[in-house]
Amino acid sequence: KLGTPEARQIVDSVVNEQLGYFLMENGDFAQELVRKSIKAREAREAARKARDESRNGKKRRKSERLLSGKLTPAQSKNAKRNELFLVEGDSAGGSAKQGRDRKFQAILPLRGKVLNTQKAKLQDIMKNEEINTMIYTIGAGVGAEFNIDDANYDKVIIMTDADTDGAHIQTLLLTFFYKYMRPMINAGRVYIALPPLYKIEKTVKKKRVIKYAWTDAELESATKELKKGYTLQRYKGLGEMNADQLWETTMNPETRTLVRVRIDDDTIAEKRVTTLMGDKVEPRRKWIEKNVKFTLEEDGSLLDTVVAEGAHGEISDDRLKDTEALFDKNDY
Repeated sequence: KLGTPEARQIVDSVVNEQLGYFLMENGDFAQELVRKSIKAREAREAARKARDESRNGKKRRKSERLLSGKLTPAQSKNAKRNELFLVEGDSAGGSAKQGRDRKFQAILPLRGKVLNTQKAKLQDIMKNEEINTMIYTIGAGVGAEFNIDDANYDKVIIMTDADTDGAHIQTLLLTFFYKYMRPMINAGRVYIALPPLYKIEKTVKKKRVIKYAWTDAELESATKELKKGYTLQRYKGLGEMNADQLWETTMNPETRTLVRVRIDDDTIAEKRVTTLMGDKVEPRRKWIEKNVKFTLEEDGSLLDTVVAEGAHGEISDDRLKDTEALFDKNDY
């Protein structure tokens, strides 16, 4: 065997000599190899620093630990039960804080668009306030130094508005988890929350009846059941729901719908992230022209694409449905 102590010295000598010849004859390849090696070293150092800081942060003063009041932590310290909601905006974050089960649900509002981590260097990523907050909150490091056993939460749930901006934020967050916390995805611990698109309300015999619809099919069913005299509201954002409504529809484990993010094919996932989130415009333009249907109609629900059969109410196991989400193999 070439790995034995007897053979190792000979193998090292031969490989070193021949590789040296190859690199001298292929200067462009050699320079690219050096650049990638330096980049990998810098990434390891930044990841190690981030992990050390996240661990040391647990010993800081309370005000520092909560990062200026951004994180609303869960009361429980049981990482096997706790959930972290990454919420779009302060308005929805306020409703989520009021409506949550404070025993095991933590809320982290995100302000504005998250950094595209596919394009940025890890050193720059670590300077981004929103990303840094997430890394510290999850508490398991980042990149090559990420250790899922140190994670403070069993579920990380992305909760955004049901519009194009919300979908963009979801994609940016999924790109970050894919690039720097992939074990969380591989373990099935990253989710997308699905708030309802519609609220249908009617007064029947002086009693208010409220129904929610996540898809156009559910809306049609609900309006047929209520017949006439109902009022219809199309939710434009999480901020339009009060705390009770947000809990009932999106956060309560007994009634909510979660989409678990998964990767079925590593090669296709890597290709998709590189194409859609990278800095090369032409491959992205070709992919969009091939796969995206442009329409003036309002965006539907993710359920329209991930639920192949069965009604919304028939989803079992915490009303959970698996999907490839950002990493759908059918797009290639």
